[in-house]
Amino acid sequence: MLNPVWIVDDDKAIRWVLEKALTRAGIRYTSFSTADDALNALYDHTPQTVISDIRMPGTDGLKFLAKLKAEHPALPVIVMTAHADLDSAVSAFQGGAFEYLPKPFDVDQAVQLIERALAEYGDAGSDALGEEALPALLGQAPAMQDVFRAIGRLSQSNVTVLITGESGTGKERVAEALHRHSVRASRPFIAINTAAIPRDLLESELFGHEKGAFTGAAATRRGRFEEAEGGTLFLDEIGDMPTELQTRLLRVLSDGHFYRVGGHTPIRANVRVIAATHQNLEDRVRQGQFREDLYHRLNVIRLRLPPLRERREDIPLLLRHFLARSALQLGVDSKRLTDGAMAAISDAPFPGNVRELENLCQWLTVMAPGQTVDLCDLPPEFRQVQGSSAAPAAAGSDWCAQLSAEVEQRLAAGETGIIDELVQRFELTCIRAGLAHTGGRRVEAAQLLGWGRNTLTRKIQELGLEPASE
Repeated sequence: MLNPVWIVDDDKAIRWVLEKALTRAGIRYTSFSTADDALNALYDHTPQTVISDIRMPGTDGLKFLAKLKAEHPALPVIVMTAHADLDSAVSAFQGGAFEYLPKPFDVDQAVQLIERALAEYGDAGSDALGEEALPALLGQAPAMQDVFRAIGRLSQSNVTVLITGESGTGKERVAEALHRHSVRASRPFIAINTAAIPRDLLESELFGHEKGAFTGAAATRRGRFEEAEGGTLFLDEIGDMPTELQTRLLRVLSDGHFYRVGGHTPIRANVRVIAATHQNLEDRVRQGQFREDLYHRLNVIRLRLPPLRERREDIPLLLRHFLARSALQLGVDSKRLTDGAMAAISDAPFPGNVRELENLCQWLTVMAPGQTVDLCDLPPEFRQVQGSSAAPAAAGSDWCAQLSAEVEQRLAAGETGIIDELVQRFELTCIRAGLAHTGGRRVEAAQLLGWGRNTLTRKIQELGLEPASE
């Protein structure tokens, strides 16, 4: 069993310094002089944190990072680099780097960074990684690479950020990443959905209240701005914030002070604000529903998260991750997808974006009958995406008339022996619908279709619906 922290650097002196520092901190480590040696060890062991140099002979640090994240997306990787390589280190965030450590580095800072990585990703004495903290940020699509790159470039800035994107695209995850990769990472990250709190309570929720400020205010209460002191306050669905509170928020962003409800003493707000919305704020400004001056205060840096339909190449990667995570949560083996099931899911519209994809993986982990998930095991809405020549050309049309037309067309073309194929397609359609209706329960599906269980099992095998054994 290898130790939880891996040190990867061709410089023996750097390895020695880190080894001594980790020994003093009581953290177990394993050192490698090349990335290739670490990758070979990865076949049999999984670390909890890796700290790696960028410039090394053989496989360099960035390629090493890419291979690590491809195999273990949750694994935190700290990149070490000389000052001249800081641009490369920041670019490494697009590959999922946890943080970068500039050389020459402070040894205590390095240990603190490693301890933070271990604390956030699991107990240092465990060999298993915990859940991926930022699943929505996995992706290789160009649009997501732009987001990763922006997070890296903003890592040393306290600038206000506005995140836009459809519901379910992972706006809060990006806000968490901006916080974790910032100088405020050791301070609180406080999130609040302004659309989920009644407008008469939102002011107190944000700014707190003094004792006796209103009926029921039996004690002084700190608001989210105070809770986030020194850290980051994430205001989700900012477009739904009532106009009167927009004015108060603008004042905080302008002069850095606020008052509790019923209070008379100004309180300084040392907080970085990150806002998010699925709405078009420019339209809301034109409609008089959002203050233009507040919009410009929030819109210093804008990050747009792409919907899942614009990054379909990431769907297989996200599927594998979410299926693995769902299996870990339930203590079962991870499901595998056939090519047909993968194609159907990849073609789906996903109006709920990454959140909907995650929910699908949870459904499959619980509901799919076998270890290998085929097209017939998917929920009906995903099977329908694939479509087939046997499907009706128009909703509500007479399928018997369409069948008759297809038979006539084939006969006119001189085809023979067509009934076997048509019967096979008919049975295939009925079996898939029956299994989908019963959630994969074959006995129940057989009864509903008018067959015995053995007949259904034989048909499934004959039609190639039985997942191939691996």
